Amino acid sequence: MAGAGRPEGSSLDATGMRIAIVHGRWHERIATGLLGGARRALAEMGAEVTELPVPGSFELPVVVQAALEADFDGAVALGVIIRGGTPHFEYVSEAATMGLTEVAVRTGKPVGFGVLTLDDEQQGLDRAGLPGSKEDKGREAAEAVVEAALALRSLRSHAR
Repeated sequence: MAGAGRPEGSSLDATGMRIAIVHGRWHERIATGLLGGARRALAEMGAEVTELPVPGSFELPVVVQAALEADFDGAVALGVIIRGGTPHFEYVSEAATMGLTEVAVRTGKPVGFGVLTLDDEQQGLDRAGLPGSKEDKGREAAEAVVEAALALRSLRSHAR
């Protein structure tokens, strides 16, 4: 769970950080909730944010990689994949997950993973940070990317 290890009430300072939010538009209601949670969290932490919409989760890795290569400190990847009656769910889920993992390792920059892989729409509504949702996975992904970026910044400053 992204950000779950942080003590309740602790705050992260992202002042001076450039963070890209790359967000899929597929499953609009859930996607809008995820984006809202990430926006709120990054604003509270003081990050400079650029939003980059993409059609769906499959397109996330290539745009996240371009953002990180364009000198962003990190990226939040938001998407929604709902299981259907064909293998499409497995293919897209694996491509998005593996692609985003490869981008983070290749660039050495953090990617907040906010891609929901769901059995049904209700699971997404429960996690989207909307009024009545039980969780806010957009916020959690934003907090995770900032926390990881701060850790990397600390490591790099100690290596000098």
